[in-house]
Amino acid sequence: MARLIWLIGPSGSGKDSLLDALRASPPPRLLIAHRYITRAADAGGENHVALSEAEFAHRAALGLFAVSWQAHGFRYGIGCEAEQWLARGQSVVANGSRLHLAQAQARFGAQLLPVCLQVSPAVLAARLRQRGREDDAEIARRLARAAQPQPDGCLILNNDGALAETVRQLRQLLEAHP
Repeated sequence: MARLIWLIGPSGSGKDSLLDALRASPPPRLLIAHRYITRAADAGGENHVALSEAEFAHRAALGLFAVSWQAHGFRYGIGCEAEQWLARGQSVVANGSRLHLAQAQARFGAQLLPVCLQVSPAVLAARLRQRGREDDAEIARRLARAAQPQPDGCLILNNDGALAETVRQLRQLLEAHP
């Protein structure tokens, strides 16, 4: 069965790096979904499709998002093309949201495989400081949010070490949960 791998983890945990590594060398029968975001294309971070607020609202009204949500002052969506890919037997990895996991579960049911990317607080703090997008107060808020327990049923993937090791572990995890 094709699966929607709902990749979640705190900001700075390495989701974008992991997705970029998968794009460079994707496992067979796995596609990586781009998110649609009301954020400028050159804002840095993930490879996404930038939409204006009006365009996002229009697409949402047309039912073009399988899942959509708001967070951090932006709107995010996973396009309905992910459902077409699943129907064609392709598993899909999506950069999801922990707070909107229930919405994804309602939409995808047994096809959904939540994977929680986890890093230790020290590694996370260092990564957040290194990327230079947040001030100390925002970093403290992100660390506090990251300390919340992982959702039930979420497979844990640790990303404290080398990215190549995390990619290897993810490939093993996907093979173990076809």
